[in-house]
Amino acid sequence: MNEKFLSPYKPEETEGRIYQQWLESGFFNPDNLPNHKERKPYTVVMPPPNANGNLHAGHALFITLEDIMTRYKRMCGFRALWIPGADHAGFETQVVYEKKLEKEGRSRFGMDPQALYNEIYDFTILNKTNMEAQVRALGASCDWSREKFTLDPQVVTEVQKTFIKMFDDGYVYRGKRTINWCSKHQTSLSDVETDTVEEPAKLYYFKYGPFEIATARPETKFGDKYVVMHPEDKRYEKWKHGDKLTLEWINGPLEATIIKDPVIDMSFGTGIMTITPWHSQIDYELAKKWCLDVEQIIDWRGKLLPIAQEFEGMKIAEAREKIVAKLKSKGLVTKIDEKYIHVIKRCYKCNTVIEPQIKDQWFVKMKPLAQMALDAVDRKEVRFIPDNYEKIFRYWMENTLDWNISRQIVWGIPIPAWFCDEHNESKAAAVDTQPTCSTCNKPMRKDSDTFDTWFSSGQWPLLVTGYPNGNDYATYYPTDVMETGHDLIFKWVPRMIIFGLYLGKKVPFHTVYLHGLVNDAHGKKMSKSKGNVVNPLDLTLKYGTDALRMALVVGNTPGSDLALAENKIKAYKLFANKIWNVARFTLAATEGDESWKNSSLSREDQKILDEQNTMIQNVTIDIDNYRFYLAADKIYHYVWHTFADKIIEENKARLLSEDMGDQNSVKRMLYTLFEKSLIILHPFMPFITEEIWTELPDRDRQLIVTKWPTT
Repeated sequence: MNEKFLSPYKPEETEGRIYQQWLESGFFNPDNLPNHKERKPYTVVMPPPNANGNLHAGHALFITLEDIMTRYKRMCGFRALWIPGADHAGFETQVVYEKKLEKEGRSRFGMDPQALYNEIYDFTILNKTNMEAQVRALGASCDWSREKFTLDPQVVTEVQKTFIKMFDDGYVYRGKRTINWCSKHQTSLSDVETDTVEEPAKLYYFKYGPFEIATARPETKFGDKYVVMHPEDKRYEKWKHGDKLTLEWINGPLEATIIKDPVIDMSFGTGIMTITPWHSQIDYELAKKWCLDVEQIIDWRGKLLPIAQEFEGMKIAEAREKIVAKLKSKGLVTKIDEKYIHVIKRCYKCNTVIEPQIKDQWFVKMKPLAQMALDAVDRKEVRFIPDNYEKIFRYWMENTLDWNISRQIVWGIPIPAWFCDEHNESKAAAVDTQPTCSTCNKPMRKDSDTFDTWFSSGQWPLLVTGYPNGNDYATYYPTDVMETGHDLIFKWVPRMIIFGLYLGKKVPFHTVYLHGLVNDAHGKKMSKSKGNVVNPLDLTLKYGTDALRMALVVGNTPGSDLALAENKIKAYKLFANKIWNVARFTLAATEGDESWKNSSLSREDQKILDEQNTMIQNVTIDIDNYRFYLAADKIYHYVWHTFADKIIEENKARLLSEDMGDQNSVKRMLYTLFEKSLIILHPFMPFITEEIWTELPDRDRQLIVTKWPTT
């Protein structure tokens, strides 16, 4: 009897050693697999974790699911490639680093941009190294020789080439539009980087000359000198477009102009509104249509400008009630609705209220690109699991807005654009060139902005396979499955499909598998402020990686959030112990005389093997159809309750039978059941199964490349 099995299973002594064996085997690299050229490629691209901190439970889930897919396909004879990576994560990483600076009593404002970039780079590379070690600890069988980082020089070059191509093709333009501005972090954000929330607020009704207007933002009203009404509204038919009137307002009398436009909803409120073109996209579009004045009221720091006179320099929260008090003193407040629900946008990282501002930025024309993605879905080139997410995807593509890709931060990929401020000319050209203005022939100024991180990560399947001329691109693109969180259905997934079609002329993957959030044991979202964040590495140290993986998979249907309870992980630690005990029993029962290996099976023993084969067929169907939660549960119940509790217990006496034919039959049956159980368990619980497999006699290859059973 192998002495190893006389002691309990100790994952802390096993997992690091086993992972090193896998690395040394080279089998994570599909080019090293037996008969690799005869294998059909199967490719999964890892959603690159943000290289700015430790992994969390959500990372552990996607690593587990993608590792199951990869290990299974490798065992099924595919040229399985799982490409790892890390994301510089632009704005998110800069926010993390700014918090570090605040703790040190420093601020990015006033720092030399290159010095700040270098500091963040060193911080990110250190975190990247730590993060990759954590990915390995979770058993990821990805090909580390192909690992990519979104700031690798080749990646940066290709991302910038894409921008230049899109500029030349007319898909990118420079425009002065209303953008989402975070006054804390001093950058614009795309719509997917803001949270739209409903909050209780006051709705103020003001007398505006002969009219009544309503607003939740009196601080923006200093420059309101246009009254807009519907041209068919009978209540205001005496007023003509262009009429002017003088009225008393916040800082004294002003002249207002009547604007008649059908954009107004006559049924809402009084059917009339004043407009603040600088701080509202709708108002700005009206101003452009009628060539109206546009004036900034709130500065980039969220403070009132000189137009506010006595309120200049005040922050919005401080000024609002003071402005209302002044209007009251003038008899211009008609009523205040204290129960109004205001829909506002907040920065998704710092929760600062977003201020609409007008700024020249780079935008991607989304409508024609979104149509490419919709057409691909119509052609059934992409499927979504669960399938109801196709509707969500379609909604976002059918209602897409032009995408602001400019960020006013140093941490990111520089936008390869140049300007001549004197002649309002812009060009897209490589950053190591300096084009000249076509009008004055003077050298142009380089754009200081960086890309929205989704602009680079949206090209990820292309970039990691070596687009456009790499060998991997020819072999492994399009990839097979994109497994990611369901919250990325409108952030990352559409951009990958769009870039895949635009650049590669093919969808980047045929299947999108969406997992849910991993919440705490009570189903609440994990957050540092709540103190309920679970570090997956703490759990693996306590219970073993295999136990955590099973706890993350069993009962976890795609698209649904998972409540991760420590007791569930503990239960699968007990399951790992059961597997170890089964190994000890089976090896002890079959050691010594090996004549049983060539013995014939009794009819009953063959029936037991046939029943296992049926179970394996069902598990295989489940995995092929992405029902990992069912497959894992079936294997668990079979190994523990059917094999260990029933078959072994019912056949122990036969191992002592004087009938050697019967004894050999039961040995062969038990050993075969055990061997196949290890194989089908391997994608889910790779460490303990490989550890046991290496101790079986006559093993000529690792379990990681053992053939998946078909009969």
